[in-house]
Amino acid sequence: MSALGVHGLTVDLGGRTVLTDVDLTVDKGELVGLVGPNGAGKTTLLRTLMGLLRPRAGQVVVADGPVRRGRAKLGYVPQRHEFAWDFPISVENVVMTGRTGMLGLFRRPGVTDWRAVAEAIDRVRMTDLRSRPVGELSGGQRQRVLLARALALQPSVLLLDEPFTGLDMPTQDMLSDLLRSLAREAHAVLTTTHDLPGALHTCDRLALLNRTVIAAGTPDQLRDEQLWMDTFGIGEHSPLLKILKAT
Repeated sequence: MSALGVHGLTVDLGGRTVLTDVDLTVDKGELVGLVGPNGAGKTTLLRTLMGLLRPRAGQVVVADGPVRRGRAKLGYVPQRHEFAWDFPISVENVVMTGRTGMLGLFRRPGVTDWRAVAEAIDRVRMTDLRSRPVGELSGGQRQRVLLARALALQPSVLLLDEPFTGLDMPTQDMLSDLLRSLAREAHAVLTTTHDLPGALHTCDRLALLNRTVIAAGTPDQLRDEQLWMDTFGIGEHSPLLKILKAT
């Protein structure tokens, strides 16, 4: 049974249709990569899954319920530029903000909350830096803090928006290994990415998105070059197809 199900989703923004009739599933224990060109609607889809945008049609189901009931089971990792890294706050206090929705504005964190934060920080290998101001962190460390913030919610589904952008290769490899481990530990993981070789190597399945899902399947099932040409609007001599053949 799918941990996350998207059925016939259509989303309008600013008077135009951004997503049309999107169908997508992510199973427990699965890492799925969402790939497509700029403007394809990847970030819009993630925000709709979180309940931040209201679709014109269709439904998002998390843990057998509509997203408004299952939202607490969704952990969201935004792009790094969306966070104010110059704000004077420590790693563990940033991670605690992941539980704000559960706590409400006026309830103070308790033992259970701090335990969840400590476990999340340890899971991303940041325990030694838990008291460090986030402004002093490297790009890879900042990405792990955002992931820990999502994990502090103890979600069944993880959504990540371009987590590899701007990271060096060793850090990308470390993060890929971590995402695979989280999937194997019974999370359902959906990540957008422009790193096509990495996605082909790392993900259990890929979903090719350009306003709708053009195709979804394992990397081996998506070897038809026409699918990639239709998704990215490219010709048969595109370097992207050479990458696909070489991977």
